[in-house]
Amino acid sequence: MKSKKAFDPFFRMVLLLLLVVLIIITSSIGLFYYMFSIPEPEGISLASWPQKFTDSFVAWTTYDNGELSIDEIGLKRLDTYGLWIQFIDESGQEIFSYNKPARYPAKYSASKLLSLKSSHYEHGYTLFSNSIDDSAETCSYIIGFPYDIGKYILYYNGDRVERLSPIARVIIFSTLGILILSVLAYGFWLSRKLSKMTDGIRNIPLRSYEALQEKGMFSEIYAALNQTDREIRHADQINKETERVRKEWIANITHDLKTPLSPIKGYAELLADSSEKDKQTIQEYGSIILKNVCYTENLINDLKLTYQLDSKSLPYHPQKIRISRFVKECVIDMINDPAFSDRNLAFESHVPDLYANIDPALFRRAITNLISNALIHNPPETKISVTLDTNKNNRILLSIRDNGNGLSEIERSKLFDRYYRGTNTKEKPEGSGLGLAIANQIILLHEGKIIVESKLDIGTEFMIDLPAKNKTSEN
Repeated sequence: MKSKKAFDPFFRMVLLLLLVVLIIITSSIGLFYYMFSIPEPEGISLASWPQKFTDSFVAWTTYDNGELSIDEIGLKRLDTYGLWIQFIDESGQEIFSYNKPARYPAKYSASKLLSLKSSHYEHGYTLFSNSIDDSAETCSYIIGFPYDIGKYILYYNGDRVERLSPIARVIIFSTLGILILSVLAYGFWLSRKLSKMTDGIRNIPLRSYEALQEKGMFSEIYAALNQTDREIRHADQINKETERVRKEWIANITHDLKTPLSPIKGYAELLADSSEKDKQTIQEYGSIILKNVCYTENLINDLKLTYQLDSKSLPYHPQKIRISRFVKECVIDMINDPAFSDRNLAFESHVPDLYANIDPALFRRAITNLISNALIHNPPETKISVTLDTNKNNRILLSIRDNGNGLSEIERSKLFDRYYRGTNTKEKPEGSGLGLAIANQIILLHEGKIIVESKLDIGTEFMIDLPAKNKTSEN
């Protein structure tokens, strides 16, 4: 397991600060040597080395009573470093030279000698000078160095600089200390913010996240974390509700399958009994078995159809059909059903020549389910009207209205949920609870929608909104 310190933002900030300081120190040293050093035969020396060498050359010379003497070691050093030297008396006249290039003069004026102190690189050399004093006169010498060395003389108030030096050191080190402390404080603050975000990201999948206050420079990140947590919790709630509905589905399907199987099994056992039964009893038992088998078959078909619609695996063959005649035939079929022959069901069309692209079998199933729902879940005296019209956008409006029991707000909100039967199921408690869900899926497949309006004890209206085709001949 990796050390927690390795992932601590504050620890990493300190390491980063140390790394930056190290880089600055290393860069400063490198820059210093790049600007203030020169390569010479024995290696790298500071740019002040020529002046120091010039000043120290006095140790290898003797000037007494006008006689100049140079130690052999001094001349060897000149050869080693590739230098030249020129000695000049008080009148500026050359008295000795060694390796001197021909372009340099043999005599100098007093002003020329003075200017050598600040002379620049020219003719391939930078010149440095010094003097030798004896008891009677002074001898000067010039050494030429083959390096481009800049000379700069700084003049300052020595007394004040001396007094300010301790203060300057205190200011510099204090500023540096404050800077380091500020960086560490900022790093600590930033590490706390990052730790808060890290903990939030870690806690979201654990479902232990606590909402962060959306303020400060990280407010957008906090807002994104809060939104992510809300969406995940919402998804959890949906999954929980879906799982509850799924379990309820399984329980209801199991119950609905057991309901017809019990009489089927019971009457089948009676028929299998060895005792003799008259023909009328056998027919009665057989019709009960057949009725329950048909119910079971319809339930299984409903389950299969709703999942085919969900997975879009159901064959869909839309045709251009005159919608008025089609709906009228569906209503007539419902009226001719013996179970509803005495019910008050009427059809009216205001658009006899309107056409629509529909799958006849599926659309018939949707309309039948909606009308059956109105017939089954309302009293026998309920009036049901099926009306066909269009709106201002030339879309088909198919209304199925009744003046029956009506629906509560809760029932209306769950009306198209699978397996929801509502509270008015006394007429047919064995219904599958899939009829309206299937009808809604079929209408959606036809690029339409179902709008429901209902009031308790007043009635309910299902309004199907569908795209229409141009009014043309049926062919």
